[in-house]
Amino acid sequence: MRIDKDKCVVCKACVPYCPVSCIMINGSAVSVNEDECVECGVCLRAGVCKADALFFPKESFEYPRAIRMQFSDPGVQHPNFKSWGRGTEEAKTNDVTGKFGVGEYGLLLEFGRPGIGTRLSEIEKVTKVVRSMHYEIIEDNPLYGLLDEDMSGKFKPEYVNEKILSGILEFKFEENELEEALKTILPLLDDLDTVVSVGLVTRFGEGAALPVADKLKSLGLDIRPNAKINVGLGRPLIER
Repeated sequence: MRIDKDKCVVCKACVPYCPVSCIMINGSAVSVNEDECVECGVCLRAGVCKADALFFPKESFEYPRAIRMQFSDPGVQHPNFKSWGRGTEEAKTNDVTGKFGVGEYGLLLEFGRPGIGTRLSEIEKVTKVVRSMHYEIIEDNPLYGLLDEDMSGKFKPEYVNEKILSGILEFKFEENELEEALKTILPLLDDLDTVVSVGLVTRFGEGAALPVADKLKSLGLDIRPNAKINVGLGRPLIER
């Protein structure tokens, strides 16, 4: 996102609309910190610039910068997926998509949020460890396509310093690996320069039992009372 200096009247109306606070007031001018901008388009869609000074330059649509918009603007579709926004169906449709089967757990780590965002370099600190532990990173996810093919868990060099509003890393492991996974991965999050929301995906047992709850309590982890419970009706079983 840029501001046309010839059109801008320095009304400053756009400043509070930036989710990552990168619209800057520099004396008698307003500009965008392009390194911090995640190309979410919020300031433009808000329609607050009466001078029509906000615009996307062509560089916004070229790689590697284009991934900022794909991960930050819910109105932009990922080129390799049917999904929009962050491009992942997450686990909300698990009963239909079957990403995580019986006897498996899925760990969903959402890096970044409005107000802070995240660099891929921060996510990479976790993907490298996940790879070293040989857990399966879900391929049906746009973050997977940015990983280097050497299986190191690193992102391709051209993407690693890009900043996005948020991205969700999904990986899975066997039930007997739960303690190992949580005790290894969760401490990594304390040293990241972003915020991370942690979700554990599981299936109900017979009689609606949720045995993982007791396992988590034994590890000193409490389940939030507003945890998501979904019935897998997120998409149709047949195409129409």
